[in-house]
Formats: sequence, structure tokens, C-alpha cells
Amino acid sequence: MPLTPLDIHNKEFNKGFRGYDEDEVNEFLDQVIKDYELVIREKKELEAKLAEQGEKLGHFTNIEDTLNKSILIAQETAEDVKRNAQKEAKLIIKEAEKNADRIINESLAKSRKIAIEIEELKKQSKVFRNRFKMLIEAQLDLIQSDDWDHLMKYNVEPVFDDSEDNRSKLDV
Repeated sequence: MPLTPLDIHNKEFNKGFRGYDEDEVNEFLDQVIKDYELVIREKKELEAKLAEQGEKLGHFTNIEDTLNKSILIAQETAEDVKRNAQKEAKLIIKEAEKNADRIINESLAKSRKIAIEIEELKKQSKVFRNRFKMLIEAQLDLIQSDDWDHLMKYNVEPVFDDSEDNRSKLDV
């Protein structure tokens, strides 16, 4: 166990014949006590500073550990967000492709239907045209027939009596 300044102060030496000068020894011991007290005080101050620095170091070590964990968590979260975004982007692309295929298929079906309808309308218009042409030709033939000329040749005399003679004149 180390000496304390009190141990040094209370130390008594045996006196011998022609021993050391007592005042000189006491003076030296007083100086040793003062220096020893100073060293002990400095040691306590240094220990206190060391403890304080140790606490700060522990605090900063904790902060460093927390920051490292936070960085790792942030990196993991960023990777999760990135993965989720990629998955969502793939889903959006697949959905867009499905919609595009559906729209294209619907458009093709509509265009086929319209093409069929156009062809049907062409056939119907051709039939209508032919029938109309035949009707007009028939009407034209009727107009150009000699029956019209024959009708123009009839002379109709007014008949005022109902006798059979007059009726026979009207019959052709």
C-alpha cells in the first residue's frame, strides 16, 4: 500500500548517538510531504480527466456505433426501397403490356369487323345499283315502248248516252 502524506508526516525515527540533525530531517520530510501531496493531487486530477475523457470516448463510441447501425439500416432500407421500386416497375410494365395487347387485339378485331362491314356494304350497294339500273332500264323500256304511241292514236268521242253502241266504240 502506498504511503500517504499523513504517513510521512507521522513517521518518527529512533534517535541514536550522533544521529541525523533532527531539524534538517524534519525540514526535508516537510518538503517531501508537500511534493507528495502535489503529486497525489495531480494524480487525482489526471484520473478525473482520464475518467471524463473515458466517458466522452464511451459517448462518442456509442454515437459511432449508433451511426454505423443507422447507416446499415439506411442502406438496407434503400436496398428494400430499390427492390420494391423495381418490382413495382416490373408490375407496371407487365400491366401496361397487357393493356397494350388488349387494346391492339380490340383494335384489330374492330378493324376486321369494319372491313367486313365495308365489304358487305359494297356488295349491298352493287346489288342496289344493279336493281336500280334494272328498274330504270325497265321504266325506260316502258317509256320507249310503242304502247305509248298506240295510246296516242285513240280518239275518244264524248259519249253522253249509255247505249251499247257507244260502249263498243270504246273497247279496243
